[in-house]
Amino acid sequence: MVWKSVAGCAAALALVVPVVSAAQDAAIVHPNQWPAVVTPPPVDPAIEKRIESILARMSLDQKVGQTIQGDIGSVTSEDVATYHLGSVLNGGSSSPGGDEFGPASAWVAAADAYYAASMRPQGDLPRIPVMWGSDAVHGHNNIVGATLFPHNIGLGAARDSALIGRIGAATAAELRVTGLDWTFAPTIAVARDDRWGRTYESFSEDPAIVADYATTYVEGLQGKRGSADWLKGAHVIATAKHFLADGGTLNGRDRGDAQISEADLIRLHAPGYIAALNAGVQSVMASFSSWNGAKMHGNSDLLTGVLKRRWGFDGLVVGDWDGHAKVTGCTATDCPASMKAGLDMFMAPNSWRALYASTLAAARSGALPMARLDDAVRRILRVKLRAGLFEAGPPSTRQLAGKYDLLGSPEHRAIARQAVRESLVLLKNQGVLPLKASARILVAGDGANDVAKQSGGWTLTWQGTGTKPEYFPGAQSIWAGVRDAVAGGGGTAELAIDGQYKVKPDVAIMVFGEDPYAEFQGDRADLLFDDNRDALGVMRRLKAQGVPVVAVFLSGRPLWVNRHINVADAFVAAWLPGSEGGGVADMLFGKQEFRGKLSFSWPAKATQSPLNVGDATYAPLYPYGYGLTLADRRPAAPLSEDSGIDLSALARPTGPLFDAGRATMPRALQIDGANDSPQLVTGTADNGSIAIRPVDRDRQEDAREVSWSGHGRGAVLIANPRPVDLARTGPLALAIALRVGTAPAGSVALELHCGAGCTGKLDATRSLAALAGRGWQTLTIPFGCLVGADLSKVSAPFVLTTANTMRLTLSSVAIVEIKGKAVCP
Repeated sequence: MVWKSVAGCAAALALVVPVVSAAQDAAIVHPNQWPAVVTPPPVDPAIEKRIESILARMSLDQKVGQTIQGDIGSVTSEDVATYHLGSVLNGGSSSPGGDEFGPASAWVAAADAYYAASMRPQGDLPRIPVMWGSDAVHGHNNIVGATLFPHNIGLGAARDSALIGRIGAATAAELRVTGLDWTFAPTIAVARDDRWGRTYESFSEDPAIVADYATTYVEGLQGKRGSADWLKGAHVIATAKHFLADGGTLNGRDRGDAQISEADLIRLHAPGYIAALNAGVQSVMASFSSWNGAKMHGNSDLLTGVLKRRWGFDGLVVGDWDGHAKVTGCTATDCPASMKAGLDMFMAPNSWRALYASTLAAARSGALPMARLDDAVRRILRVKLRAGLFEAGPPSTRQLAGKYDLLGSPEHRAIARQAVRESLVLLKNQGVLPLKASARILVAGDGANDVAKQSGGWTLTWQGTGTKPEYFPGAQSIWAGVRDAVAGGGGTAELAIDGQYKVKPDVAIMVFGEDPYAEFQGDRADLLFDDNRDALGVMRRLKAQGVPVVAVFLSGRPLWVNRHINVADAFVAAWLPGSEGGGVADMLFGKQEFRGKLSFSWPAKATQSPLNVGDATYAPLYPYGYGLTLADRRPAAPLSEDSGIDLSALARPTGPLFDAGRATMPRALQIDGANDSPQLVTGTADNGSIAIRPVDRDRQEDAREVSWSGHGRGAVLIANPRPVDLARTGPLALAIALRVGTAPAGSVALELHCGAGCTGKLDATRSLAALAGRGWQTLTIPFGCLVGADLSKVSAPFVLTTANTMRLTLSSVAIVEIKGKAVCP
């Protein structure tokens, strides 16, 4: 395999890239200057004839229904029949019967029920089978017992496109076991800022790797175009996502804005899609994000001008989770503009019923042109016909359905274990590796015996949290892999999460890293590893006791861990390896040579993001392509332990959080809205639910006016870059200097955020209403009044949220000590 660097990709596209700066006509697209797809899709006259025959017999209601995809948590089989829905999906935390950990047989039964409803006779209307889409992004990761492959960031380090094809085929087979026929994969994002919470879903910062993998992954999932089993049998419909530049947003903000030139859009983010289209991908998912301020769900120049016309894509464009709601002039329940721009199927998980009604009304009134609606329906029918769904029969009768022994089968787990072996990157080795299976080995760290942690987000649940060990039958933790390795070699292994061993070991393996997260919940302000469980302290204690330490770092991105690398005798970037922890043990004991190479540059400072090969100034700690082998045994020079971040302000429990019109460093002022990710505020900002702008109180722009529109829930918040412990000091309170201009029209909550699933709340409606029209006032709220708050891990000490109209101006927010008795308002 010949790998082209990002510079090589740039050279290959140089003849077709227009010279356009980000500041010059920033959101204007020139489709004819984009590279063409090499292999245009073949036209099957028989299928096209069937499409026209079906379309001619469809009612308007049925046409609209085909363009709607609802979540199984809010769609019944009767709904599919009544509204003629073209598709259903299971979101990251929805499942048949609401049981996220239920048996695979429940999925087959649900698929049969939806299918039967779609095929139930209704007069002379043609019967059109429903499709079921699912986020199978590292295996069939919604199903208990399924094989969990390494996340894409690890696969990128493997540099093995043939392996990617085998992973795609195994994933497709396990989807078919449960009656499903459509996956929202592969993610072919090119992550350019590792602060992004979806970095681990990207193969690389280099579009060359992404493009190569897009080809084999799509072919693994769908089969090869032209073959008899393309999209059929053991294969499924694949989706290239998220179109376009989801990995190129400013500051790595999920669902943010890619503020780049058209030239960079083509150079960095187009190659993966061209490769996927050449491989015959049948679905493309529009991105939540924007390009130079234009939301992708409403970008006709890119969805229609480039994807459909320039590239000739004749499959379907599906939206992301209510992503159409953020298009100008749209809501979650009303958005003909998105379909006019080129969207063919709305992903409307819970808003589908009202969206169906508004889309039907738009089609009847002409606001949605009939030609565009018919084109969308043709595309949906084309994919269903190519996939053989009209002839396939009930899902339970299809090939592989109900063959539950294929879920996590030995053959699939062997593929996953090999993928783990190839994905690990050895960053340091001072001679301690490979380990001897005859040695006395200690395994420590909170990641040592935790399959959920080593698998990351999108594992049984959306965030990969809330699971139990019994939900991973057949999986192997890293500890279990080490235990089995030494059992066969005459050695001994001891598990002690805190490193407190019973018998002094010859060597310790320390397994630690990031906790699971997904999407915007993983967005970060910097790349400093949050060592909340003091892995560094455990490693230092072991070294002081004369025990060599091998560090195994679990993460969804490169992070600043210089202090940990300095302490360790060997350091392995294991990424998020999935269910086969034995693959990690294989590498530590030298059963295979390390071959993994960094597909992302590793930062020398925690502030060093974005950091990408080819940058004008490029000074990583470990460059793109770095990776040692076991033969590379050499002393490592001590690394700088200056992260570049001053955290002293966070160490002070009291003081200003917001003053003079901005959050005090290193905190961030943000706004948040329904179906959006927190947006950093530096000037004026508006997400449709909440708007904020600088205003004057005593000096120029020393305050912020915040307005809630009443169109969905919105929040203004002050976020810490990492959790802060406020529980060790005396009673504290928030002191908020504000002026309420328009009283709240409904309930308002003052919140404190303290990590996933942790929120302290106080109903602030009456307090704010009482201040309306009274000028500048100070509202003091003891933290003890916020029910449910955990002050030991405060991620956002101030959050004000409502779904109702309200307008106020903030002058300052501070944490103060309580003098005397605390009184709740």
